Amino acid sequence: MSGQDLPPSLALQCDGATAVLTLSRPHKRNAIDDGTLLGLERFFAAPPAGVRAVVLTGSGEHFSAGLDLAELSGTDIVAGIAHSRMWHRVMAAIESGPVPVISVLRGAVIGGGLELACATHIRVAESSAFYALPEGQRGIFVGGGGSVRLPRLIGTARMVDLMLTGRVYDAEEGHLAGLTQYLVPGDKGLATALDLAGRIAGAAPLTTFAVLQALPRIAEAGPAAGLLLEALMSAIAQGSDEAKTRMQAFLGGRGPKAGGAA
Repeated sequence: MSGQDLPPSLALQCDGATAVLTLSRPHKRNAIDDGTLLGLERFFAAPPAGVRAVVLTGSGEHFSAGLDLAELSGTDIVAGIAHSRMWHRVMAAIESGPVPVISVLRGAVIGGGLELACATHIRVAESSAFYALPEGQRGIFVGGGGSVRLPRLIGTARMVDLMLTGRVYDAEEGHLAGLTQYLVPGDKGLATALDLAGRIAGAAPLTTFAVLQALPRIAEAGPAAGLLLEALMSAIAQGSDEAKTRMQAFLGGRGPKAGGAA
């Protein structure tokens, strides 16, 4: 995948093992139209060779104001279902894809933009970020997977409140509710995300696979099935040549320790 394969609404920059993918419709507060959505799907289905972490951000002052509502005008029920399922497919390509994704959230993170953020693995919020689900005020309902992913982060009761009342969370409220793992001042989001991406890119590939693919399934499984899957994944990971090399380096005092010390 190269930048030439993407629509104009997406910009790609690669630096070694890290790719920065930018929603680039600032005149629309990075609202997501179908072309952008399908471009996201193409990118995450086949990330550039050598990329081991992706930073997803938005150009201008906002991450994304959500679905471009022009895409819904004049659609009937059957078309509406198909459109929602397209969003589901794309969000799954991000969440269950081969590379960890870090989103940088600033300004508007609302509606479909919030659903997109929820599909990423790590969310870094700048102090300007604000969150809302205005669908309830517009007579519609979330359709991009938000009713599944968002309650897992903040709980069903908070999502009910957001949708029924039109409540808006600021960056700190969203962070305290569980929307984000990092809250940084000013415009430090991209720098923070790039630092995290560099650390993530250095993880063993099999560990990354286990975290992205096995961990979510373990969390959703019953205790017995989850523990069995954990044991299997643990044995597979620690049995790899790379794991053995890293463990020997650590035991020999040559590997990093917790907290980042050498």
